[in-house]
Amino acid sequence: MNTLTFGFIGLGLIGGSIAKAIRLHLPDARLIAYDINSASLDLAKKEQVIDESCPSIDGSFGDCDYIFLCAPVSHNAENLLALKAFLSPGTILTDVGSVKTEIHLQIEKLQLQAQFIGGHPMAGSERFGYQNAKASLLENAYYILTPSEEVSAKKISSYRTLVETIGAIPLTLSYKEHDYVTAAISHLPHVIAASLVNLVKSCDSKDGVMKMIAAGGFKDITRIASSSPEMWQQICLTNAENISSLLRTYIQSLNELADYIDDRKNLYSFFETARDYRESFISAPSGPIKAEYVFTVDIADKPGAIAAIASLLAMHDVSIKNIGINHNRELAEGALRIEFYSQDTLSHAMEIMTEHGYKIHTR
Repeated sequence: MNTLTFGFIGLGLIGGSIAKAIRLHLPDARLIAYDINSASLDLAKKEQVIDESCPSIDGSFGDCDYIFLCAPVSHNAENLLALKAFLSPGTILTDVGSVKTEIHLQIEKLQLQAQFIGGHPMAGSERFGYQNAKASLLENAYYILTPSEEVSAKKISSYRTLVETIGAIPLTLSYKEHDYVTAAISHLPHVIAASLVNLVKSCDSKDGVMKMIAAGGFKDITRIASSSPEMWQQICLTNAENISSLLRTYIQSLNELADYIDDRKNLYSFFETARDYRESFISAPSGPIKAEYVFTVDIADKPGAIAAIASLLAMHDVSIKNIGINHNRELAEGALRIEFYSQDTLSHAMEIMTEHGYKIHTR
């Protein structure tokens, strides 16, 4: 790939992560950025992620091969209007929003369809801002492309190649299909997580017993409720029809579940169907979710316990891919989660740990 120039309008979590991934995989590329938060630009320049920070949307963006619209979606219209005066016909214009219909309509209004390819990296975090951006955020994540009908096949191919270069997996959808799919697997879960947290808040006692003892399971499924309220308000407003429709379907399924519990019928089938479908995500031969080689192990709550395990495995030349504390003891699954690079390594580690008296748990 020839040396390219990339422009960023907005440099938050996603824009910053894309910029860092480009800098990592295309070190000779030129990156410029504009953001109303000058601290983000200063940090990106200090880290040598961007080459130039722009005080406004100006002629500096005229030389870009790609321009990423990464500001909040509510600013897209004004940013596009400012950008149009400087756009080169050869520039691939894209965005990173999780809702696509509105931006495509704005692009049509400004007659920029011939160079617009919507983009949505299916990656994120409950944390936000450039300071939390990282190149690895995009690794093995689906990166959905929603090209305008008028954009050339050459531009689409170039963008797909870029996505693959930075470690993500390109997937092309129409913008309408994209908005329905993401409403189901991304937007609705955030709504549900937030509603569950609010339910516990409203049902909790004055001394906050529920909050105090909320354990791993509750924290795991509500983690995303810590995301930016402003961002999720905008998402719900811009994808309202799809989210509302799916939410009403979900409410109907909850009513059916309440009947199952009251009547003590169909509960096993309900949980079995969910388990089997969820496990099919992990066993799928393709896609970003690969098989994990993991076990958890019970350890004593005392200084040096984790170091002892790491040292034991190192003595036997066992490489650990990742290690972390598992706070969820509800299922008696141990307290330390250890991930390995292969099934053979996992099996070897289990033999070593078992021989030394550790209790291992696997799913």
